[in-house]
Amino acid sequence: MAAEDGKDWKPATKLVRGGTMRSEFGETSEAIYLTSGYAYDSAEQAARRMSGEEEGFVYSRYANPTVRMLENRLALLEGAETARVTASGMAAISSALIAPVGQGDRVVAASALFGSCRVICQTILPRYGVETEFVQGADLDAWKKALSRPANYVLVESPSNPLLEAVDIAAVADLAHKAGARLIVDNVFATPILQRPLELGADISVYSATKHMDGQGRVLAGAILGPSDWMEEFIDPWLRHTGPAASPFNAWVVLKGLETLDLRVRQACRNAARLADAIAGHENVRA
Repeated sequence: MAAEDGKDWKPATKLVRGGTMRSEFGETSEAIYLTSGYAYDSAEQAARRMSGEEEGFVYSRYANPTVRMLENRLALLEGAETARVTASGMAAISSALIAPVGQGDRVVAASALFGSCRVICQTILPRYGVETEFVQGADLDAWKKALSRPANYVLVESPSNPLLEAVDIAAVADLAHKAGARLIVDNVFATPILQRPLELGADISVYSATKHMDGQGRVLAGAILGPSDWMEEFIDPWLRHTGPAASPFNAWVVLKGLETLDLRVRQACRNAARLADAIAGHENVRA
């Protein structure tokens, strides 16, 4: 079931072939592994799997072959060391925010965030003794001031939805790292086709795969992309023990959606440009 490397493929090819693992039956479309558990060759193998001494699937709340294919495809597309897929976009961003922080930690966040993200920062994190300071995302001086003292995490959504506020990710990443913080970027609006935050210096990229990645309003899913050591230390235990696991069926639907992501995003950009030109040239529209 080994997946092809594919690092040198173009994005459109990665979206179709990246992360694919074929069974002994040689299926051309990714298989859906609708199973909660897995069989073992022996009790000894089961013990090794359960203890982590041997690689392999144990329980689909922990990992699943179909979900793993989606994770590998997303990591390949964005150039991340690894990825984890969750049951929804908010499951992804809440995991990325809550799992690694603790009493006395500090988060600096752009003020233009998705509403539920603000609730996490304003209501949920304080219950754990975590402080959040909000900054106007486009104001680099405000970022410099907020990050002039130590922080643990920085959170931005760029461009934001629906106001399209853009943050200078590279500049904020530099400031965050100098303050000892990791930068989390919610990249749902741009998608990896138009922007890859990790290439700009961000540490973690999060998505609601419900939006452009599925693209047809069929399923919920989310994704966290970032460094392997961070994922293994914070995210894996959180996902394993709190249970925001992605459905294998939903992961398969997103895999199918990714196959046309490049085409859909580029056509959406062309449509938006034509609409903007038409509005700008309309006699009844004034700037």
